[in-house]
Amino acid sequence: MNQQANVVKVDGDQLRIEDVVSIARSAIHIQLTEEALHRVRASRAMVERMVSQQEVVYGITTGFGKFSDVMIHGEDVSKLQENLIMSHACGMGDPYAVEVVRAMMALRINALAKGYSGIREETLLQLVELCNRGVHPIIPQQGSLGASGDLAPLAHMVLVMLGKGEALVNGKRLSGKEALSEVGLSPIRLEAKEGLALINGTQAMTAQLCLALYDSRVLLESAELIAAMTIEALRGIPKAFDPQLHLVRPHPGQQESAKRLLQHLSGSKRTTGQGELRVQDPYSLRCLPQVHGATRDTLEYVWTTVTRECNSVTDNPILFTETGDVISGGNFHGQPMAFAADFLAIAIAELANISERRTERLVNPQLSGLPGFLTENGGLHSGFMITQYVAASIVSENKVLCHPASVDSIPSSANQEDHVSMGTTSARKLRTIVSNVTKVLAIEYLAAAQAIEFGSGDLGTGTARAYEQLRRVIPRLHEDREMHPDLVKAEELIQQGTLAFVME
Repeated sequence: MNQQANVVKVDGDQLRIEDVVSIARSAIHIQLTEEALHRVRASRAMVERMVSQQEVVYGITTGFGKFSDVMIHGEDVSKLQENLIMSHACGMGDPYAVEVVRAMMALRINALAKGYSGIREETLLQLVELCNRGVHPIIPQQGSLGASGDLAPLAHMVLVMLGKGEALVNGKRLSGKEALSEVGLSPIRLEAKEGLALINGTQAMTAQLCLALYDSRVLLESAELIAAMTIEALRGIPKAFDPQLHLVRPHPGQQESAKRLLQHLSGSKRTTGQGELRVQDPYSLRCLPQVHGATRDTLEYVWTTVTRECNSVTDNPILFTETGDVISGGNFHGQPMAFAADFLAIAIAELANISERRTERLVNPQLSGLPGFLTENGGLHSGFMITQYVAASIVSENKVLCHPASVDSIPSSANQEDHVSMGTTSARKLRTIVSNVTKVLAIEYLAAAQAIEFGSGDLGTGTARAYEQLRRVIPRLHEDREMHPDLVKAEELIQQGTLAFVME
């Protein structure tokens, strides 16, 4: 992907997850390549020929789903597409965040740019301009089965292109017509195949996966640095991270996590040798490379799978200009994304599970050798007592959310669409889990910094920086104070990537 200054050049084949995140969060503009536009024109010519020759082609000259055997003629071919969008825009619930909407738009643009969908150039450019000019359709979160594509969410996206529905522009909620007028655009009229081309795809689930994946990488790196702080606070044994140990069980993630822990602890005078204070540490310290490493390997698998989906054709039917074939299939089925989201949810939730166990060791004087609940005057002050309760509550919530949505299915469209992925539900849950894990790590971050205050000696190369970052915004807890603002600040440091990039 060619990203220059504030522009991502989209060609349908090379969109990266990082590009999607930049477009979603940094208002980076999209520019279609000339090669992509050439392919779009060629596929559109195919549609025009089929309509003029009155060929029987699903979704172009026929109805949809159960109505696929109903022929559509003449002017009704265009009306069919508008009816499709209006009837399918029936989502419910709270709207998606703007960053999710922008990611959806970017992914749909990239899929259409591949030139297999039969959309007109001017229609595709309308969607590009919506994104570039900051017109963000109001898209309800509930209503997608994750097969036949994310029909309801994407229909709400398209409504605004037609001057219908609602959108946010510069923070103002406007009707679709007002939103277009606000940025100097006019509503368009959909022609044959275009409504179907715009909504048949996995972009709602994939958009959320892109954002969750990017945030998960940040979380993993942050979790290892915070864990290293806890190791120092508890005078842990870094020998468990020795490279020769991990060479004999050569999982790449495990080896990488062990390497990073040693980097973070390099130069530390707070750790201890094997056999000095104890022969070995508890699992939540000693098994960090094995647990975090498994999450790291899962992240790599999901990253590859989602990158592939970002550059896939998920339309139906698909037009092959080289051969002239029009093939109806099931590329819109979200099963690959559903599995990826559920797998990542489990892997990321484990970062919080093991973090909460480390927090318990920090606050429990029977396990830590430190003052109970990390307060200097226990009894009068409760210190970090209830923060551990909060972490326990959140990890328990995550255990419920980690039940895979992808094991469910429910028939729809009069049993024509009799197996669905529930991938969008998986992706929505994943985003909640990622947010929850950030909160649990923020609690450990604060507790580890507080515990370090009771010891002495130099901190490691990475842990010293992480400790300093925290203390710049949050002072040591000498007596009880309202903890919520401190936890929110620590959470923001993690979200901003402050810890993830501390060694770069």
